Amino acid sequence: MRRADRLFEIIQLLREARNPVSASSIATDLEVSKRTVYRDMASLIAQRVPIRGEAGVGYVLESGFDMPPLMLTEDEIDAAALGASWVSTRAEPELAEAAKRLLAKIEAVVPDEFAIGLREQSTSVAPVQQSGEIISAKEVRSAIRLRKKLAISYRDSKGAHSERVIWPVLLGYRDAGRILAAWCELRQAFRYFRTDQMLSVETLGEVIPESFSSLRARWNEAMTIERARYTSVAKAASNE
Repeated sequence: MRRADRLFEIIQLLREARNPVSASSIATDLEVSKRTVYRDMASLIAQRVPIRGEAGVGYVLESGFDMPPLMLTEDEIDAAALGASWVSTRAEPELAEAAKRLLAKIEAVVPDEFAIGLREQSTSVAPVQQSGEIISAKEVRSAIRLRKKLAISYRDSKGAHSERVIWPVLLGYRDAGRILAAWCELRQAFRYFRTDQMLSVETLGEVIPESFSSLRARWNEAMTIERARYTSVAKAASNE
């Protein structure tokens, strides 16, 4: 690992830590000696990075520190390229274009020797057949961000049609289509809706009468209960 990359990784480790980080821990994570860590810390402090260190306790990065210009490792560039490739082949046109712009922005700020990794990618994703959709996924994503209710016209897998008012929680992207997790006012429970089975969607003026964190917590709890029930049923079936 280049020294510049190592210094950046040290800052990242300290930034993500909730408690003081020891030199031993940093040395283990970066696969270097403690002596190297001490030298790197002295260099960072000399560059006026606000790091506080106490013998026997560890190092702490003071809050409010701004990171230097974007620095990415080769693996991080591969991850960004792979993620953008997945989005560009499976998401709606707006997100697909955003993924391409994201890679262009990253390429503009990383060193030349790394930028080539974006132009000549070492990873790829398999192409998929996009499912036909009538509704705008962009409108759904906007409703989630704005915490607005949605009125949808829905046709389930059996062909039954219904009109619903829902509180969108999360739009899940899969290889074949998208799934919207939402609280359904009709059923008074959390439900999943396939976006390719939505006949229409309208963002209502009503704001969801619950904070996003509370709604998300209730959804997580419901999913935990559902997973436990599924596991119990599967286990019982395997024992028969």
